[in-house]
Amino acid sequence: MRSPSDPAPGPASHTGGRGQGAPRQLLRSLLSPAAFTGGMTELALVGAHVLMYPLGARAEPLRIDPRCRPGEQPPGVRALFAADPLAARVPVVLVHGLIDNHSIFAVMRRSLRRRGFTSVCSWNYSPFLSDVARGAADLGEHLQRVCEQTGHERVHVVGHSLGGLLARYHVQRQGGDRRVETLVTLGTPHGGSVLAHLLPTPLVRQLRPGSAVLRELAQPAPGLRTPVTAIYSDLDQVVVPSRAGRCEHPDLQARNVLVRGVGHTSLPFHRGVLDEVAVTLAGVRRTPAAGLAPAAVA
Repeated sequence: MRSPSDPAPGPASHTGGRGQGAPRQLLRSLLSPAAFTGGMTELALVGAHVLMYPLGARAEPLRIDPRCRPGEQPPGVRALFAADPLAARVPVVLVHGLIDNHSIFAVMRRSLRRRGFTSVCSWNYSPFLSDVARGAADLGEHLQRVCEQTGHERVHVVGHSLGGLLARYHVQRQGGDRRVETLVTLGTPHGGSVLAHLLPTPLVRQLRPGSAVLRELAQPAPGLRTPVTAIYSDLDQVVVPSRAGRCEHPDLQARNVLVRGVGHTSLPFHRGVLDEVAVTLAGVRRTPAAGLAPAAVA
């Protein structure tokens, strides 16, 4: 297995070793050439996202893409779902992070549809949310509505930042594994973030390392059916230390994917992340691999 300090062969690598101390890791990341490039990309995407933000304020209706008909997809799409053609029809629900909305998924939503997923939608939770458990329950109600609208019993969920934690809480503590087929988290503070000490609001306090919510999520959870893939970055400016973006729970059998030189806001836009999400939801790879698989669709 590759540790976070080893050089990566590509844009992402899977890791299971113990990382360096947080200060040393952060300093090494900030001084690397990749940090400069990633930082400039992050600044550009943050600026673009600020402009896009008002467009994501309204709720997004669920629409089935009429172009996704069996036998009519490009060869790359058919290859992605060769093992399980029905996987393309499982609805995908995207959940944004704190102080955000579904505009963060503008590129990912289009990318997944282009790759053949027929039902992709985003969910906006209240900007006044003050409790992880409450937000997770609201997400569960939304997933139930999606199942009713599509006729599917299970859905995929991709959560960015806090959105991933809401989804994990629902899966692990509220019986959501009965409905969530696959959970992918992007830059989610599974282990909390020391930056949460800077803002003493009720919700942000729950994101501090060792909080009551995180201790609850650390409790045994045997028998869960939902596979979890946690994608995290060594250049995440929000999840500090970056290792806190890993999902470390023996009962979840989580797959942790390290992406190098990608900022927190950049994760849902990054090509390597988009590819990883697509192949994971398609069921192409469920176990750790040495590196990122080639994209099935250009």
